[in-house]
Amino acid sequence: MAKKKLKQQRVRNIGIIAHIDAGKTTLTERFLYYTGKTHRIGDVDEGNTVTDWMELEQERGITITAAVADCPWNDYDIHLIDTPGHVDFTIEVERSLRVLDGAIVVLNAVDGVEPQTETVWRQANRYNVPRMVFVNKMDRMGADFAHATQTVVDILEGNPVPIQWPWGAENNFNGVFDLIEMKGIFWTGEELGASFEEREIPSEYEDEVKAAREKMIESLADFDDALADKFLMEEEITAEELRESIRKHTIAGDITPVLCGTALRNKGVQPLLDAVGHYLPSPADLPPVKGIDPTTGEAASRASERKEPLSALVFKVMMDEGRRLTYFRVYSGVLKLNEQVYNATREKDDRVARLFVMHGGKKQRTDEIPAGFLGAARGLKFCMTGDTICDKEHPILLEQINNMDPVIMVALELESSKDKDDLDAALKKLAEEDPTFRAAEDKNTGQLILSGMGELHLDILTSRLQREFKLKVRTGNPQVVHRETITATGKSSVTFERELDSGNLAAGVTIEVEPLEEGTGSVFENKLPEDMEFPSAWLEAIEEAAEQVWDTGVVAGYPMVDVKVSLLDVQVFEGQSLPPAWRAATAQAVQEAFQQAKPVMLEPLMMVEVVVQSDAAGGVVGDLNARHAEIKTMDHRNNKTVIKAVVALRQMFGYTTELRSMTQGRGIFTMKFDSFGHTH
Repeated sequence: MAKKKLKQQRVRNIGIIAHIDAGKTTLTERFLYYTGKTHRIGDVDEGNTVTDWMELEQERGITITAAVADCPWNDYDIHLIDTPGHVDFTIEVERSLRVLDGAIVVLNAVDGVEPQTETVWRQANRYNVPRMVFVNKMDRMGADFAHATQTVVDILEGNPVPIQWPWGAENNFNGVFDLIEMKGIFWTGEELGASFEEREIPSEYEDEVKAAREKMIESLADFDDALADKFLMEEEITAEELRESIRKHTIAGDITPVLCGTALRNKGVQPLLDAVGHYLPSPADLPPVKGIDPTTGEAASRASERKEPLSALVFKVMMDEGRRLTYFRVYSGVLKLNEQVYNATREKDDRVARLFVMHGGKKQRTDEIPAGFLGAARGLKFCMTGDTICDKEHPILLEQINNMDPVIMVALELESSKDKDDLDAALKKLAEEDPTFRAAEDKNTGQLILSGMGELHLDILTSRLQREFKLKVRTGNPQVVHRETITATGKSSVTFERELDSGNLAAGVTIEVEPLEEGTGSVFENKLPEDMEFPSAWLEAIEEAAEQVWDTGVVAGYPMVDVKVSLLDVQVFEGQSLPPAWRAATAQAVQEAFQQAKPVMLEPLMMVEVVVQSDAAGGVVGDLNARHAEIKTMDHRNNKTVIKAVVALRQMFGYTTELRSMTQGRGIFTMKFDSFGHTH
């Protein structure tokens, strides 16, 4: 079935992002229901939601993988991605934000901004994604719209501008006041397809709503001179003028419109859908996508138009019914069924065998995906996350998606060695899906080691091996991934000589190593005299040998970080100084220099944020101190204390159970990788 050709101006590629349990998937289910894509509302607790379609997601009640759904609303075509909230699956959010044009940030009306909200907000900042805020759960005890909005200022340093005001709160939450049209929207029930009606603003709310509208206009006037002039002259400002101003400055990133409701009670969803169309950008509103021409290395760009050469970015690869399914965003041109395309990242030709529009875990066939749209394809053999698909005659390489290195690992064993080939194939498929997952054999023990972003991440991957691939596996206790570095300088001169039947090999090098600032990475520098003639093939052999040593370390076999290796001098033997001789001499010299430079082990340090009832904060801080944590800040929000600390990952295994015990189950925490630090 061919995709309906809609004007690009009516397309909205948006994501729903938030802290875990803020109500993202519940809101998504309401979007799908009210846009006619489903005939019943799925429930996270019942495990029957559309976007949480994986068995593990339904069983655990969490979103693990970003899911795409198509939602037509009025004359807008909304392409929606529901993303995970758990920090272990942050890469799914990263991949989604890279290809989105706008986002809805869901806040809990009681707590406002929570730890993972900060993470996804910063990710959206990195990709300059315009966004709106939806303050959800207004029916909850303790719901406070003003407080939740203020946390966007205090914690995220954002510029939230409420364009609605709540009609009551907690059990008395009845609807919202539209500050643009100055009318009330009252929900008459909480049943499916809940009906609502427009009403006059009750007299007891008039002053409060007028003040909120004035504040909204003042916020817009900071960026809109025409609006400021009308406001100062006390001239009437029309609803259309307000909408135009809100849209312009939302897309520019100057403001973040704030709306509210309770998705679970079916209140506030339809006006939010209207706002997505009104205020978030279409692909046509955004500047041309930028990249480089791989043939020349020069800057290139593509406008979001059908007539432009094809360019698309792969943002997800997954196994579907045992076959590869590749998700992508078309930035320019048209991707057509059975078309041969060029993977500019891998420098390989590929072919599209099937094209789909996605709806959760369901696929709808189509003949083409035009510029500005999201889609999925079968048949693309070489594509990986972050790859660019383009027209071979007009190649372009788009900016890749940021990746993240694993911080935790477990040993994996098969109950039966006869399943070894099946396990290798399964691990390869999982690694293609998830760039943060690694599987490798430990050279010392021969054990198979799985590495990932956290305990939950590895638990989910292990469960998938057991369920999807029918493999009987067991895992050991989790361990942390280490790094190595040096704390001083070192220098070594080595002359390598060896007699072979085919001829002698000989070469000499002088190497110096030194530590660099944290986060710099590892670098090689050639410090030979500029006028010295030294073949590039020899220099490449020396650099490769240096990199091999720092990749395997000198203390316990872990990669080295933040080190500089300099080539100071060489000794050339006529006819004997071939690349193998340079590699052997360099490897020995670099190892000796590193050993002199006081090498040390580094371990992953995590930024931990714990939110507890204030009366439990003392015990939690004491426990963190016992784990050798460095307490960074303690903030008080309502009756809760937010503790930020840096602590070694190995100290945090099993912390979920400990925190529950200390706080009678009311404490929550998130942690994300901060840096590698010295092992104590």
